[in-house]
Amino acid sequence: MVKCAGRLSQTVWFIHNQALDYQESVRLLGPVCEVIHLHLSSLTKGQFEIQYAPWLQWTSSPELFAEIFDALESLQSPAVSLSLMKLTACLERALGDVFLLIGKECPFLLRDLLASEELAQVFGLPVMNVLRVFIGSPCGLNLRNILWHGFAAPHEIPPMYCSTMVVLTAGMGQLLRNYLQQSELSWAPRPLIALPELEGGAMFPEVTQEVVSVLEEVMKKSTFILRTMLPYWEVALIKFKSHRFADCAMLLLMQLETGLRHLFATINKCPQRLLTAESTALYTTFDEILAKHLNDGEINQLPLFLGEPAMEFLWDFLNHQQGPRVRDHLSHGEINLPEFPKGITDQLLAFSTVLLLRFVEEELASVFKEKAAIQSLVHLAEDYSARFHPMSLLRKQVLSCEESIRAWPLLPLLREAEEARLEGSSEINACNSLIIKITYELYHHIPENHCVFTDLDNLPIERWPRPLRELCGIRVPTLFCPRDILEVLTVLQNIVRCCTHVSHQVAASWVRRRQQWVEKTLRSRQRQNFVRMSCSIKLLSPVLLLILLLIALELVNIPVAHGKNTDEYQQYLKFLKSILQYTENLKAHTSPEKNKWIETIRLTHTALLRMWTFSEKKQMLIHLAKKSTSTAVL
Repeated sequence: MVKCAGRLSQTVWFIHNQALDYQESVRLLGPVCEVIHLHLSSLTKGQFEIQYAPWLQWTSSPELFAEIFDALESLQSPAVSLSLMKLTACLERALGDVFLLIGKECPFLLRDLLASEELAQVFGLPVMNVLRVFIGSPCGLNLRNILWHGFAAPHEIPPMYCSTMVVLTAGMGQLLRNYLQQSELSWAPRPLIALPELEGGAMFPEVTQEVVSVLEEVMKKSTFILRTMLPYWEVALIKFKSHRFADCAMLLLMQLETGLRHLFATINKCPQRLLTAESTALYTTFDEILAKHLNDGEINQLPLFLGEPAMEFLWDFLNHQQGPRVRDHLSHGEINLPEFPKGITDQLLAFSTVLLLRFVEEELASVFKEKAAIQSLVHLAEDYSARFHPMSLLRKQVLSCEESIRAWPLLPLLREAEEARLEGSSEINACNSLIIKITYELYHHIPENHCVFTDLDNLPIERWPRPLRELCGIRVPTLFCPRDILEVLTVLQNIVRCCTHVSHQVAASWVRRRQQWVEKTLRSRQRQNFVRMSCSIKLLSPVLLLILLLIALELVNIPVAHGKNTDEYQQYLKFLKSILQYTENLKAHTSPEKNKWIETIRLTHTALLRMWTFSEKKQMLIHLAKKSTSTAVL
C-alpha cells in the first residue's frame, strides 16, 4: 500500500515553476487508477478486510470502508458516488486529527489543510500532492466538491477513483504508523459528534409511508429534478426506508443544491452560473444561492421566488450557527453517521416533498395535495418561521428564564427576613420605586393589539399582567439580518443567559441554605447572610423580570436598530452592555462562593438608575419605533 502511494506520487507532474500540473497529472494517474481498481475488484470481502482494515483504523470510521467495498462490488453508480462523499468527509476529519499532532489550529478549508507543512511532514509532500490532485483543487479532479455540491451525475464518476482513494487512505495509514513510531507521539483523534434530536426545532411531523409514496411519484414528475440526477433521489428514499438516515440526508442535501442552483441561474438570468466546479471560475454553491445579493451587488431573485418560509428553513438547517448546520457537519466528517437523528432527515424529506410539488403540473399537484398528510405538510411549510435564528432562540431563552424566576415566590420567606424587610432599607425602597416606574413606562409600549391590561394605576405591581408570552409570539422578520442587529442580539442573549444562571443559582442556594437553617447547622454569620439573601430575593425577582420585559419589547422593535446613526447605535450598545455587566456581576455576587447579598442591592439600584436615565432619553428601540410610526402617520 505504501508502494502504491509511491507509485501514485510518481505520476504527479509539475510545470516549470514547480507548481502542480493538474491536467497532466490527471492524465497520467488514469492508468494507475485502473490497475488499482482491477486489483481491488479481484479481492473477496474477507481478503479486503484482512489486507486493508488494520491500516484504515486511523480514520475513526473503519467500518465505512467495508460498505465502500460493497458499493464498488455492486457496480451501482449512485452508491459509488455516495461512497466517495463519505470517504472524502471521513478522510478530511482524519487528516485534521493528524494535523493536530503537530499544529495547533486545524485549517477550515480542505485545500489549506492539504497544502499544510504539518501534513507534508507526516505523509511526505509527494503523497499530499496526489491528494491535492484528487480532492484539493478545482484544477484537479476535485472529487469532493463536485460530489458534495451536486455537480456530478451518478455515471460521471468512474469507480476507479473510489478504489484508488481507498487504497491511498490505507497507504497513508501505514505512513502514519511509521511516523508515530519514529516521533513517539500518541494518536488521539477527536471524538465524532452526535447531533441532538431537534425537539422544539422540528416543524414537520414524522414522515409516514404515505408521504414517501407520494414523494416517489412526485420525483418522476417534478421539473426541479434533473433527469440525470433522479437515481440519487431514488437511492435517498431507499436509504430512508432502510434507516440509513445520514446517507439519505447527504443525498437530499446534494440534490437540493443541484436543483436550487439551476433555479438560481434561471431566475437570475445567469446561465453561466451553472458551471461545474471549474478552475477558472467561481462555482455556485449554497453560499451564493441563499445570499441576499449576487456577486455583482444585484438583488438575488431566488429568495423572492422561494418565499421567506422556504428560505428560513434552508437557513435554519444549513447556515445558522446555533442550528444543526447539517451539510457542514456531514461534509467535514464530524458526525457519527450511525447515530444521525431521524428527525433531521424527516424535516429534509418533508421540505423536499413540498418543494418538488411546486414544480409539478398544477392539476397533478392538486391531486397530491388532496391527501391529508400532504395538505398538512404544505400548510406547515407555508407557515414556517425560523427556529435557529438568534432572535428565535432568544425568545425561547426569555420564556424559559421567566418560568424559572416565577418559581421564586413559591419559596417561603423567613420570619426574620420578613421582619428585616418590613423595617425597610432606603436603597430597597428606592429600587422598588424605580422598578414600578420603569415597568409602567415599558407597559405603555406594548403593541395595542397585544395589550393585556386596562388600568395599572389601581393595581399593585404583583398583580400586573404577564405579557412576555404574547410579546415573544409576535413575528419579526429574521431573514438577512444586518450585522448591527446580530450584534445587539448577541448582547441580549448573553444578558438572558446570565439572568437564567442567576435564577437557577439563587433557587439552588435558597433550598440548600433553607435546609441548613431548619436543621440549625448554620453558623452565626451564615444565619445573618441567609436573612440578607431572603430579603434580596424579593428584590431580584422583579428586577430580572423587568429586564426580560425590556428585552422582549426591544425584540419586537429590533428592526429599528438598523436605522440608528453610528453615534446613537454606539450609545445604545453601551447601554445594553451596562445591563450585561450588571447581570454578570449579579451572577458572581450570588454564587455560593461569594454570597454578597448586600452588594447585589447596591448593584441593582445603580443598574435601575441607569435604565431609567436611558429610558428618559427616549433612545430605546421602543421609543424610536414609536417615532418612526408617528412620522409615517403624519
